[in-house]
Amino acid sequence: MIGRLRGQMKAAANPEKAAGMRAYMKSTMPYYGINMPEVRAISREVFDGSAMTCSEWRETILELWRGARHREERYAALILLGMKAHRECVQPDLMPMLEELIVTGAWWDYVDEVAHLIGQMLRAFPAEMKPEMRAWSTDENIWKRRVSIICQISSKGQTDLALLYANIDPNLADRRFFIRKAIGWALRAYAWTDPSEVARYVREHEQLLSGLSRREALKNVPAALR
Repeated sequence: MIGRLRGQMKAAANPEKAAGMRAYMKSTMPYYGINMPEVRAISREVFDGSAMTCSEWRETILELWRGARHREERYAALILLGMKAHRECVQPDLMPMLEELIVTGAWWDYVDEVAHLIGQMLRAFPAEMKPEMRAWSTDENIWKRRVSIICQISSKGQTDLALLYANIDPNLADRRFFIRKAIGWALRAYAWTDPSEVARYVREHEQLLSGLSRREALKNVPAALR
């Protein structure tokens, strides 16, 4: 299956696009030069209908991720990770694998995709996942911190606001771009649900929030509430 995936990606490769994509993503790993819609189409053609146990599913993801020769192969691993056909495999015991993808991926295009899945797990298994996300919010790894902040961006009314604020708090003084952006993005996403609450939080933390975080947070807050 992995060989078939690589064969189809090689056939679809565009070296001219590949150079630009690699430069844009500052990637040490080369690209085939395939746009994401086509990566998804190839991945689904290869993976759809594949009968895998949860163990085989994990092994396939890790083999594809660890042995990736081009960045699109890791994108395919993340597509397989998120496929509905394997939803029953997404359990808290998946976290060591997800942590590996985050730490070894170490860039926003990989990490943010994994964060969405962790958000689903947080909603489904709060008792197991909340302590782990709290621990990640102070981890030495910047990408685990970022995940702890943005993992609820799709939660809307199910957002655990106490957890969100608790995970933002130890990162307010961090001036690294991907943390400041994460804080603003998480608040901006929740503003679709409760703009007044986000406006209140921004006012109360005016001196602690970076300018980037504040601007992002208020994008979905009407001017009258700011």
